[in-house]
Amino acid sequence: YHKFNEKKISKNIINLIKEKKIVSLISDAGTPTISDPGIILINECIKENLFVTPIPGSSAVTSALSVSGFSHKYLFFGFLENKEKDLEKTLKNLSYINYSLVFFIPASKINYYINKFKRHFLDRKILIAREMTKIYEEFIRNSVEVIENFPETLKGELTVVLSEKIK
Repeated sequence: YHKFNEKKISKNIINLIKEKKIVSLISDAGTPTISDPGIILINECIKENLFVTPIPGSSAVTSALSVSGFSHKYLFFGFLENKEKDLEKTLKNLSYINYSLVFFIPASKINYYINKFKRHFLDRKILIAREMTKIYEEFIRNSVEVIENFPETLKGELTVVLSEKIK
């Protein structure tokens, strides 16, 4: 599997996964899909509603981005501001950037930030990666426009990835 054959053989790999075979996408240098082949396969898995999980590397950023299906061109922001005025200014500025955007968000604040994202990023998809590499690992995918709020009791570490603008 490499950049010259990934379109051609992705369907074969999807069929193996549907047959309950374990499939691993490994790169000889770096993380697959981040400036390496793999994005076509990841997106095919997402379309087929097949579970994809990253093997953690050095950062939750690359792990979440590698299974997002979004552009490998990204901006890592980290934790967002808490102050309303500063947050609004930051989100407005970020809304013009046509790259994937990666944030760390405390579970207790996710609904607050989802509502803010709905004001600034309706033209994007969202991946919420929760508890990666842990027993309750979960990946929630949707468009920002329709993502629903979570129970107030949500716990865990969240890495949130917003896609590049949807055309």
